[in-house]
Amino acid sequence: MIKDRLEHAKIYYGISENFKKGFEWLKNSDLTALPDGRYKISGDEIYANVQSYETKDDALYEAHREYADIQFMIKGREKIGVADYSDCSAAEEYNKDEDIEFLNCNKPDSYEIIEEGEFLVLFPQDAHKPSINPDKKLNVKKIVVKIKL
Repeated sequence: MIKDRLEHAKIYYGISENFKKGFEWLKNSDLTALPDGRYKISGDEIYANVQSYETKDDALYEAHREYADIQFMIKGREKIGVADYSDCSAAEEYNKDEDIEFLNCNKPDSYEIIEEGEFLVLFPQDAHKPSINPDKKLNVKKIVVKIKL
């Protein structure tokens, strides 16, 4: 897991060319003007999901096997629970088409708060439960850039 601000994204370009392209797309797009939906950045290798929603009290953990997430907060703030995938068990069967598995995790949660302008990079070993209330329900707008590993 990596937490940082978008203005520091260049530091992480060396992870892979796909990460570089994903971060550059975030930096060069008018993010506040994008309507909710899916945006292709580089075929199925890199795409973005723009989402507007109200934060919630709790959620199941999720994990991905083929993609990493760059979860970037455009508007609002939310809490994201993070746990080691190896400390979790399947709550639902892995969905290969959507590259998502919902999990129950045994270890206590560690939480990260992401605020406007911040991102969280989550790799396959990072089980995570996004969209949680930081202290009360909030309306947020977030982009999740999916990076094929």
